[in-house]
Amino acid sequence: MTALARAAALVEEYLLVWVLLSVAVGLLVPSVAVLTPLSTPILAVMIGSISLTLSPTAFRSVRRRALGVILLVQTGMPVLAYGIARLLALSPTLTLGFVVLGAVTPELVAPVMTELGGGDTALSTTVLVLVGLGSLVLVPGAVAVLLGDAGTTFETGRIVESLLLAVVGPMSVAVALRSRYPARVGRYDGHYTAVSALMVIAIIGIVTAANAAVLRRGGPLVVAVGAGALLLNLLGYAGGWVATISFGRAERIAGLFSVGMRDFAVAAGLLVSAGVPAAALPAVVFGIVEMATSATLVRWLQNVSS
Repeated sequence: MTALARAAALVEEYLLVWVLLSVAVGLLVPSVAVLTPLSTPILAVMIGSISLTLSPTAFRSVRRRALGVILLVQTGMPVLAYGIARLLALSPTLTLGFVVLGAVTPELVAPVMTELGGGDTALSTTVLVLVGLGSLVLVPGAVAVLLGDAGTTFETGRIVESLLLAVVGPMSVAVALRSRYPARVGRYDGHYTAVSALMVIAIIGIVTAANAAVLRRGGPLVVAVGAGALLLNLLGYAGGWVATISFGRAERIAGLFSVGMRDFAVAAGLLVSAGVPAAALPAVVFGIVEMATSATLVRWLQNVSS
């Protein structure tokens, strides 16, 4: 194994540790927030690099019925997130953060967790791509419908612009490149995930720094956001598992991770790019919660199947 491959494995295997360290740096060095203008290009690199691993041939093996059910449940996640925020009586800004978190793509490592758990990786990957493309409509639509007039305060147009530049554009280009030059692009498959993970670590550090004052104070607000993040995560897992109850185990595991795991880095980056870094607090907390619960689920699924 080369030094580069070892470094990539180190980043991927201990991603939760690196995310926690990034949060610590953001808390201890709030001046890191000066890098906020780089949020969009960091997201573009993150999305583009992981999308280079998406082989178009894998999509053709996916069952349409299973795909349709998971996509349907996906559209309910921003509604669930909004309901949780309202239940906890959170501010409009934090409610926006939860709605965007519910509406963005599944976590970029969801296909990896699906693979590790013995699920249908092609199905999970297809969901990721389609929700990524559909987020151009789903994210601003969810903000407009659920927040009403309050949503206009948060310049939805800037979220759309960020989605185009940081999610839809890079994903489309990367999948096209993979399709056009499969051998050349596939030569570096062992490194794309690590590059994406590094961008996750970077964006979480920046967003944490922008919210350092609130996080340092702690108190009831952070506890409420943490409870909301855990509830959204667990109900997402439950929704993906129950909705696919009539399908095989592999497809159910894909539904479990695709719905329960939300891309907290994308949500945080979009909100920072849109000029509302305070709304990214739920995404930061959710990221920590999600990393811990998904790893626990993978271990449980592996033990059950053995």
